[in-house]
Amino acid sequence: MSRRIVGVLCCLLLVLSAAPTMAKDLQVGFVYVSPIGDAGWSYAHDQGRLYIDKLDGVTTSYVEAVPEGPDSERVMLNMARKNYDLIFATSFGYMDPMLKVAKKFPKTTFMHCSGYKTADNMGNYFGRMYQARYLSGMVAGSMTKSNILGYAAAFPIPEVIRGINAFTLGAQAVNPDVQVRVVWTKTWYDPATEKEAAKSLLDVGADVIAQHQDSPGPQEAAQEKGVYSIGYNSDMSSFAPKSHLCAPVWNWGPYYKEVVDAVRAGTFKPEAVWFGMEHGIVDLSPMSDMVPADVQKAVLAKKEAITSGQAKIFVGPIKDQAGKERVPAGQTADDGALLGMDYFIQGVIGTTE
Repeated sequence: MSRRIVGVLCCLLLVLSAAPTMAKDLQVGFVYVSPIGDAGWSYAHDQGRLYIDKLDGVTTSYVEAVPEGPDSERVMLNMARKNYDLIFATSFGYMDPMLKVAKKFPKTTFMHCSGYKTADNMGNYFGRMYQARYLSGMVAGSMTKSNILGYAAAFPIPEVIRGINAFTLGAQAVNPDVQVRVVWTKTWYDPATEKEAAKSLLDVGADVIAQHQDSPGPQEAAQEKGVYSIGYNSDMSSFAPKSHLCAPVWNWGPYYKEVVDAVRAGTFKPEAVWFGMEHGIVDLSPMSDMVPADVQKAVLAKKEAITSGQAKIFVGPIKDQAGKERVPAGQTADDGALLGMDYFIQGVIGTTE
């Protein structure tokens, strides 16, 4: 080989070694318990995924309609084996499966929504949706004529029970005579079952239907009956425009960006995060024109007070269905009491089983 060729090769090697290395995209995976669809829990999370998917150097993917339990473990395990950098699991029943996978892949960051367990590389996160539930209860309590509000609910876990109680407190704040009737579906996403649950509530006189369900089935049942409804997760007004009053909604995008930024910067800490309306994760959708202006004004004033920290939701005296004092007068339930809430307050008709 001539000296000239050797010289050229050396120059090429120097150029290549000096060139900046292209950083690989951050691979982010999402696991959803229901189909994404056009509304609901998984839809709201997927809007957050799309928010970070637009960021430079971020690639996202998802698997939808993954049952809680062993199936979710297999999905997360598959993502981790493919060298995903960050994995979000977005249902309560994914908690233990994620914890198992996290221990096997210490270099991957895991985030679980709505749970309470952490590990060195796994955090959990949620929002104080009970704040927006309270506001939607104010709307429902103002709009009912029968003083019976129906609530189609998924599972009797603290998250759902807490939301029902907050909704009831909001309704009672504007209408002391109101009662909230609860029917459990024991499903997060089953449009037919959820719609039938709403119909059973309509049959006992409910003229406003609220829900902790993923599908707009309860909204559709309310519209077919000619009564009002309160959605959940995302703005469901397009599914029942003649019925839908408002909805407690999620806005995950900005928070997902925070997590992505922390992972990229190497500053991620496996914390338990529970943000409220002040952080923007939870909100109330725009209220329908069917809601009178004075009611809207009162609700928005309360929203401002909650967001600023001036107003709390679970302030005593609060008694349970049996009349036992759960929050004394002048006191506010702390996070421990809220996270473990397993009772219904007075005004709720139903059981926590």
